[in-house]
Amino acid sequence: MLGRDVAAVEGHATAFGERDRSRIGDVLFTAQGLAAGQLVRDVSFDLRRGEIAGFAGLLGAGRTETARLVFGADRRSAGEMTMEGASYHPARAADAIAAGMGFCTEDRKAEGIVPEMTVAENITLALLPKISRNGILNEARQKEIVERFIRELDIKCSGPNQKVRELSGGNQQKVLLARWLAMNPKLLILDEPTRGIDVGAKAEIQRLIRKLADGGLGVLMISSELEEVMEGADRIFVLREGVRVAELEGQAANEEDVLAAMAHGGAAKEAA
Repeated sequence: MLGRDVAAVEGHATAFGERDRSRIGDVLFTAQGLAAGQLVRDVSFDLRRGEIAGFAGLLGAGRTETARLVFGADRRSAGEMTMEGASYHPARAADAIAAGMGFCTEDRKAEGIVPEMTVAENITLALLPKISRNGILNEARQKEIVERFIRELDIKCSGPNQKVRELSGGNQQKVLLARWLAMNPKLLILDEPTRGIDVGAKAEIQRLIRKLADGGLGVLMISSELEEVMEGADRIFVLREGVRVAELEGQAANEEDVLAAMAHGGAAKEAA
């Protein structure tokens, strides 16, 4: 139903629309043979600047687990990664952040927002070391950053001092996006970015993701909604039981091929 509502407005099942692939740049990140126990057994992929790469797969395919390895939230048992051509070995999430990565997790309430903090505090949470000196917060700088992202992301709130728990799900998701965008990342991981939000906010988030990629940000998007992956991603990496089993072009991908790879694996269909 949600897909049809968005389609009625945009002419598509989602609000991503068509993308100009000439904007996509050189390779930003690579992963080869990532593994971590039985959850991630053999995952290889790359991501270019200005590209939206999508992870598709059934429950238990290893999509989120792979993203956590990339972000240094979990330790890998095998595999190699590079970031901007240099060897990348994150021992913790702080290493990923320092390398220019951000990660909007699947469960924004448990792992994302801090409900009792204000909108301003949530947006600048990761940025505090950069806007503080000797333990003293530069309030003027904080205000400038917060007001900028409230305006640019159209976060609907009564003001920067409103508690984030009082916002709608879509606006809470925008606050999380603002938190990472304030860090000026090069690669942003989005795990189920439109789950649990209303149809209008869903379309806003999808347009925002496209805008960020058009501006040069590399985006790794995980979504359980096949239409969102197929219309939003420039390339789709299909995972099954912790193994990457297919790589397909996004909007040109055949739904039957994606579903078959998700369900049965099979030979990888390499992107041209």
